[in-house]
Amino acid sequence: MKNKHKMGRIAMSVETIGAPAASSGGRWYVGATKAQWQTFWSSYLGWALDIMDLLLFAMLLSHISAELGMDRSTAGMIASASLVATAVGGLVFGFLADRIGRTRSMVLSILCYSIGTLLCGLSQSVTQLLLFRIVVGLGVGGEWSAGAALITETWPAHHRGKVMAWVQSAFASGYALAALVSAIFLPLVGWRGVFFFGIAPAMLAFWIRRHTPEPEIWKQQSERLSIGATFRMLFGEHGRSTLVGFAFTSAAMCGYWGLFTWIPTWLATPVANGGPGLDLVKSTTWIIVMQVGAALGFVSFGYVADWLGRKAAFILYFMLSALAVPFYTQMTTPTALLIFGPIVAFVGTGFYSGFAPTFAELFPTNVRATAQGFIYNSGRAVSALAPAAVGFLATSFGLGGALACTAGFYVLAGLIVLFFLRETKGAALQ
Repeated sequence: MKNKHKMGRIAMSVETIGAPAASSGGRWYVGATKAQWQTFWSSYLGWALDIMDLLLFAMLLSHISAELGMDRSTAGMIASASLVATAVGGLVFGFLADRIGRTRSMVLSILCYSIGTLLCGLSQSVTQLLLFRIVVGLGVGGEWSAGAALITETWPAHHRGKVMAWVQSAFASGYALAALVSAIFLPLVGWRGVFFFGIAPAMLAFWIRRHTPEPEIWKQQSERLSIGATFRMLFGEHGRSTLVGFAFTSAAMCGYWGLFTWIPTWLATPVANGGPGLDLVKSTTWIIVMQVGAALGFVSFGYVADWLGRKAAFILYFMLSALAVPFYTQMTTPTALLIFGPIVAFVGTGFYSGFAPTFAELFPTNVRATAQGFIYNSGRAVSALAPAAVGFLATSFGLGGALACTAGFYVLAGLIVLFFLRETKGAALQ
């Protein structure tokens, strides 16, 4: 018993090295150290740019399809393949993060998705495009794994949800940036030239490698687990946490990717074909406005989760998403879409902020990055079925009707959290 308490005190002391004073209350940024800010900005920018590279495909979908002769089913399959690849990337780069360090793994993953995006612009066939989108997916999955561990191990428990929420808001920034880059460069250089812009994140990798330190709690680990030992911990000792995390993450991401992969295409669908019929300028503007709502949703979730707990926050956002999505997908007037779009994005994406803190609190340091990467990206891999399913259903029910069906995934995610997820609010990392 004494040894157990001693280990708990050691975990607490390692976790709080360089942490802001607890008296800062809800102002998580007060008293933050240089190392904490470096990890914050490296993760924020890395995530913003990886989402930009991942979603450029959705922004350019109609133009790529016209040149390469893709139908909606093929396009959905390619989008799904890149999401499946994130699961492999999350596992591989997550394991590397546990073995060689969070920062080094992040650098390698950024280089991976940057090069993959560049290669997409060189695609001469659907097969080549599919291959290069898989490379992008590998890097995107790995970057989240390393960044999540980096942030959750550097900032203190009482601010973990809030800090992670601000970093997760980079998702919205990346989505908006993808829309903005596409709108600006597509008329000038075509869809291939837009993909060439995706190499820009590679420059960030060199800055991260030079300026971002490894977390103290990781550096003080005396043992680096083998692949076999890592899997035994994930599916043996911590098997229940792995299964529950995978289940509700998969359901939630099916809702998100099924909906948001197709929203740019749906907004541009002519009225005669059941869509709003927005032109390029309007659809880009509407998407950017939606991401303002998403950013607020990401940030708000962190505060709600640190206040009410992880479970209550997840359930609240999932249920509101299930109510909002059917209303939104039946709207056709530009004004209604402009007003209600940010609300859908607020609740329909804000829950992403809860994944990293929750998974970090469920697993020990020597498997944390692998666990976070595996659960998050395996869930994203399962969600790859959703864009393809929406594309398939759209042929019978119209794209708007198919998108409305994604509400069911949010309901399922909420039920799994309600009955099976263990509350971890305020838990010290071990």
